[in-house]
Amino acid sequence: MDFTALIDLASERVGGKAVLANDEFFAPKANLVKAAAPVWLEGKYTPRGKWMDGWETRRRRQPGHDWCVLKLGLRGVVRGLDVDTSHFTGNYPEFCSLEACDAPASAAPARLAADPALWTEILPKTALEGGSHNLLPVRSLRPWTHLRLNIYPDGGVARLRVYGDVVPDWERARRRGLIDLAAVENAGLAVAQSDMFFGRATNMLMPGRAKNMGDGWETKRRRGPGHDWCVVKLGASGVLSKIELDTNHFKGNYPDSFSLEGLYAPDAQPAQLAPGTGGWRELLPRLKLRPHRRHFFSLADGAAAPLTHVRLNIYPDGGVSRLRLYGRPAVA
Repeated sequence: MDFTALIDLASERVGGKAVLANDEFFAPKANLVKAAAPVWLEGKYTPRGKWMDGWETRRRRQPGHDWCVLKLGLRGVVRGLDVDTSHFTGNYPEFCSLEACDAPASAAPARLAADPALWTEILPKTALEGGSHNLLPVRSLRPWTHLRLNIYPDGGVARLRVYGDVVPDWERARRRGLIDLAAVENAGLAVAQSDMFFGRATNMLMPGRAKNMGDGWETKRRRGPGHDWCVVKLGASGVLSKIELDTNHFKGNYPDSFSLEGLYAPDAQPAQLAPGTGGWRELLPRLKLRPHRRHFFSLADGAAAPLTHVRLNIYPDGGVSRLRLYGRPAVA
């Protein structure tokens, strides 16, 4: 799977924060984890210089390099980065590297930054291009909570996207009873879909209710036969008992109806997940939906068997802001 299809572990949407930087003279470190794409505002200046939508340090006149520590919103295994230098053309860093550590949530950023023994390099010094999405694979098998982005020698980065696999604390999760096995914080992921022209399918699994239509999954208008669909891989196999489907903000473009199917196939590949493939069983029959509304459903006793994947079918097309699949995880 393309690593950019995974969850951005550092995004503000999941609680990621830039917590410490050695310098942020021209533009603040907080911009690194913004969910929105960086923008350019022609003619906008601050008392310190050109306004930039990113993190930008001053021009370095002494040896060394600049750095920023980020606390991931979700602990996980990093698979790849997008070091986005959009709009930074004559002022981007020549190189970057990345270090990681796994620390308690209460750890003070300054203490972490001061102890080199805590950090492991997971991306060596790598050349960057300006005004570009620098997509860099990372080969690391351990989960991490904090990252340190090093830039050489100085300059600006618009966004840092940290794509990876969420590693939940299942022992803690089980103590809460029913949990949303599709939620990104529990390692849920949209792994296949018919279309996502207006909004990514994984948006449905994000925390909280959607802020607007762009914060959900929305397909283009269907002009032929058939229907749209999305397959969610649960964070852990489990038995589902309650479903929530939210069409918040979708008023003239919500699906007319939906149905839900389930599959137990831990090693299933995307080609095995589309409509027409075997092994799927009905969880909910085709049911009508309403606009801008939270819909709640309970599953019948006959559905009480472990699942690894759920397929949401929408008829014929449209937008869904959130999908919650509540159950009990079957993990050791």
